This record gives sequence, C-alpha cells and structure tokens, in this order.
Amino acid sequence: MNKRAFEDIWKRSLPEGGFAARPGGRYRADSTAWAIVAMRACGIEAQRLQTARQRLSADQQPDGRVTLSTELPGSFWPTPLAVLAWQSCPEFSLARSRAVSFLLNTAGHHFRRAADSPAGHDTSIPGWPWIEGTHSWVEPTSLAMIALRTAGHGSHERVSDGARLLLDRQLSRGGWNYGNTTVFGTELAPMSESTGLALSALPGLASREAVSRSIALMKDAVRSLKTPISLGWAILGLSAWGERPGDADDLIDRCLGRQSRYGAYDTSMVGLMIVARKAEGGLLDAFA
Repeated sequence: MNKRAFEDIWKRSLPEGGFAARPGGRYRADSTAWAIVAMRACGIEAQRLQTARQRLSADQQPDGRVTLSTELPGSFWPTPLAVLAWQSCPEFSLARSRAVSFLLNTAGHHFRRAADSPAGHDTSIPGWPWIEGTHSWVEPTSLAMIALRTAGHGSHERVSDGARLLLDRQLSRGGWNYGNTTVFGTELAPMSESTGLALSALPGLASREAVSRSIALMKDAVRSLKTPISLGWAILGLSAWGERPGDADDLIDRCLGRQSRYGAYDTSMVGLMIVARKAEGGLLDAFA
C-alpha cells in the first residue's frame, strides 16, 4: 500500500476527535467514518480512532441520524458510514443500534409513477435519499443496504426493497446511473461509482445472471478509470462478485500516485482507496 495514504489519513486527525477532509480542515462525519473504516480494514486500532468514534457518537442526532453537519440536519447520508465505523465496537453498540433504527424507519420520497412521467424507473419502490424529503437514489440506497446487512438486517423488508430498487434502476446495457434509467425515452449513461456501489450491495440478493451485464461493463471499464471514487467502487463492486482485477493493487497505487500531479484527495477518497486495496472479497466480505 502506498505509504502516503496512511500518512494522509493520520495528518487529518483532529485533537478534539474525528478527521477533516483535508489537512487543516474542519471535522466532517463522512471523512471520520471513512478514516475509521479504512484503518479497520488494515487491522489498525488506535486511540485516535476511538476518539473519532466518540465524536461521531457525540454528534449523532436524537433520532439516530448522523449528518454531514449539525447545521444541515436533512443531510443524513453519512449515517450508513457511521454504522460501519461503529461495527464490532461494543461500547458504541447503542449508537449503532440507533443509527440502524433510523435507516430502517427512513425512506426517500416515493410515489406511483404517472403514465406521462418522463422518468422510466419505478418511482414507487422505497429506498434511501441523499437528503431528507427527496427521491431515493442508487448510491445512498446501496450504502444503506450495506450498512444494514453488516448490522445483521440482511433479511429485512427494507433491504429487499432496496434490492428491488437497484435491479429496477439497472440500465439495459448494464450498469447504473445515479438513479434514473431513461428520461424522455433516452437511456442515460452508466456511472462507474454508481455501478460499483450497486454491485457491492447486491451479492446474495440478486442472481449473477441478473447483474451479468453490469459485471461485464465494469470489467471492461475498470482499467480506464483514473479517479479514486470511480476506481475504488469499481474494484470493490467487482471483488464482491469474485471478479477482482488481477492488477487491482497496481491500479490503486497509480491512482494514489496521481496526487503528486493533481493535489491531495480528500479523506473519504483516500479511505476508499485503502479499503479497495484491502477488501479482496468486497466491502460486505470485509465486515463478515
């Protein structure tokens, strides 16, 4: 593993607990959760990680949500990441349980699709949104499903609904966009991070045949991906289905090396790269 990745993570730890997105920055819940998950994937435990977990817990809202900022209570999409960060830590079992309960009782805005709707997907299937009061999309739904499955709720109706949503949103050529399939009759293009996330969430909930086009699409695209969010989720998605690229480690190291040219990646992206390097069976397998 590129040594700089570890150094970048530790440089962003804050004296008051948690991690910033960049050196010298302010605390962010998503950065903190990804830093914890990344170090856990490497088998590393340190007091600063416990302090970071405590910071996540201290900022948890009464209903269990963990928000991007306490000033933005509707931005609860980091909640699944917090569930992963608290996994296997008995002292944070209550915080994790509250976050799980929030996810089980929260859904995006869903409704019966009108006959003249410009969108081609089934808008009635409940999933999870990025922001409170908005429609359900592929990435937050995938993250919520992964978190609930690691917490022992893989057979819950909400997870089954999430799988139905993802399969409904899969594009005809394979892959996933952020959440639409067609708009005004035109099929949208697949996005690597959305596809990798959906593939990461679906093992054991969908047959291989049902996602075969998406696996093939990702296998064809993975070596052309340069950005950490696209490459990281592509590798994790393929790994979840036993299709991890043989040169995955080299792809990750080259991606991390591009920081010397383009500048530092934020903590969430560095953490994702570390997890993609270590979780050879995919993200769910890493928490099994």
